Amino acid sequence: MITWAFIYGHPGTDPRRDRTVIEREGARTILVPVADESRAADVAVDLIEQDGIELLELCGGFSTPDAARVIEAVDGRVAVGHVAYAMESLDQAAAYKAKFSATE
Repeated sequence: MITWAFIYGHPGTDPRRDRTVIEREGARTILVPVADESRAADVAVDLIEQDGIELLELCGGFSTPDAARVIEAVDGRVAVGHVAYAMESLDQAAAYKAKFSATE
């Protein structure tokens, strides 16, 4: 079975309690929220060591420094992708970030 995870920011969540796992046709996807992006590196290591993920994707809401901390923490054990937004989406992404930040 192939196992991969997607980490995204969501205020007030707990990565263990609030995760979603989808298993279908030989693939296992783990969707994991973090209340604070600075916790993502620790969560990523836990996903490797406890859940056996083979690939990790980070939400586009993560800053480049936060993504770099995750990449450093996993130390080459899995590939890490960082979703990016096209130029055409920057206004909408900025509006979403402002709304998200207001909830913190």
